[in-house]
Parts: sequence; C-alpha cells; structure tokens
Amino acid sequence: MSQSSYLKLFMGPQVEVLKICGALSDANIIPVVKDRAESARLAGFGSFSTDQEVWVHPDEKEKAEEILKALTL
Repeated sequence: MSQSSYLKLFMGPQVEVLKICGALSDANIIPVVKDRAESARLAGFGSFSTDQEVWVHPDEKEKAEEILKALTL
C-alpha cells in the first residue's frame, strides 16, 4: 500500500478500530487497517505500539470523516 494512494482516517485501540471499520463497511467503504504490532510480530520483532490505523481511499475520505464524526468515539 502506497501511503500516497490512501489517507489515514484514524489511529487508536483495536476496539475503536473495529467499530469504525464496521460503520464504514455498512456505508460501502472498504477501509485498510494497518497494525504495526502484528506486522512486527510476524517479522520476528517486538513493538511497543498497540494502536492500529484506519486508512481510506481519497475519494471516500469526506464520507468516512462524516461517519467517524457521527460515531463520537
């Protein structure tokens, strides 16, 4: 995933990421979740970060931000 082709919408705990992803999926927006801790674990390294990131396509960012705002995390 090229960082220039997707935009970061949210970064936070897995519970909140799951809630956001569910709401985005209901609106037919397919988010990309980046989990640095899991990536580090799979590569054989450790990571102190437990936060995940939610990324969306630039065409869907405005709608995704409205959904995020409505969730009031």
